[in-house]
Amino acid sequence: MLSNDRLEVLKKIKDYEKEGKWDLDVENDPETIPLLPNKVDYLNKKLSSKFWTKIANRVAVFYYERLIKKGYFVIKEIRGIENFTMVKGGAILTCNHFNAFDNYAVYRAIKNHMPKSKRLYKVIREGNFTNFKGLYGFMFKHCNTLPLSSNYQTMKNLLNAVSVLLSRGEKILIYPEQAMWWNYKKPRPLKKGAFTFAVKNNVPIIPVFITMEDGEKLMPDGSLVQEYTINFLPPIYKDYKLNDAENVKKLMDENFFSWKECYEKFYSIPLEY
Repeated sequence: MLSNDRLEVLKKIKDYEKEGKWDLDVENDPETIPLLPNKVDYLNKKLSSKFWTKIANRVAVFYYERLIKKGYFVIKEIRGIENFTMVKGGAILTCNHFNAFDNYAVYRAIKNHMPKSKRLYKVIREGNFTNFKGLYGFMFKHCNTLPLSSNYQTMKNLLNAVSVLLSRGEKILIYPEQAMWWNYKKPRPLKKGAFTFAVKNNVPIIPVFITMEDGEKLMPDGSLVQEYTINFLPPIYKDYKLNDAENVKKLMDENFFSWKECYEKFYSIPLEY
C-alpha cells in the first residue's frame, strides 16, 4: 500500500541501479539555486547565525525525538562506538544516505561521546540549503550544515571552513554516495570529496554504515518503519608514503570495502547489483 510518490522513487532506484547512475537524485526535490558567498556563514561568526543555530538545533531535537517516541524513527542498536571514541581530534564521518533521518541517527549515537562544546557538522547539497521550504528548509539552513555550492568563491569558503573545523577537533558528516536513495540497503560507489578533505587536512575517515530491518509500524506513506543498526567501523588513516591522489583512492577503496563487508555480514548475502 505504498504511496504513488514512494512507488515512483523505487522505480527510479531500480532503473538507476540497472544503468549504473549511482549519484543521481531520485526524489523530486526543489530546483537548485546557486549559493552565493554572502548567503552562508559557514563558521557561525555572526550573532544572528549563532542565535538561529541554537534555535534550530533545539527544534530538530524536539522534532526527531518526538518521532522516536511515536515509533516512526527507530534506532535498534549501535555497534562499534569504540571506533568513534578512539579518534580524539577532527575526523570525517562517512555514512550511507537513504533517509532524511539518517544524519540525526548518527548524531544521536555519538552525542554522549563528544565534548559538550562540539557539534556534528553535516555537508549538504546546495539546493537543500537555498531552496527547501518549511521545517526541513529551516533545519537545512541552521543545524550546523555545510552546504556545497556551484559558485567558485562559496566553495572556496567551504573548503576553508572545513579546514578550520577539523583543525579545532570537530567531526564532519559527509555522504560520499552523494544522492539519497530512499531505504536503499546496499552501499553504492563513492565520490572522492570526503576523502580529499581527509587527506588535505590529515584527519582519519570514520566509516559509518546503517543497516535496516522491517519494523511492525506503518509509516504515513504506507511503508514499514525501518529499525536502524548504526555500525561504526574502524577508522581509516592516510599513508604518508603515498601522494595525495594515491591516498584519496586508498581511503575511498578501504571505506567501500568496510561498508561492503558490513553489508554482507549483517544481511548474510553477497553484495550484488
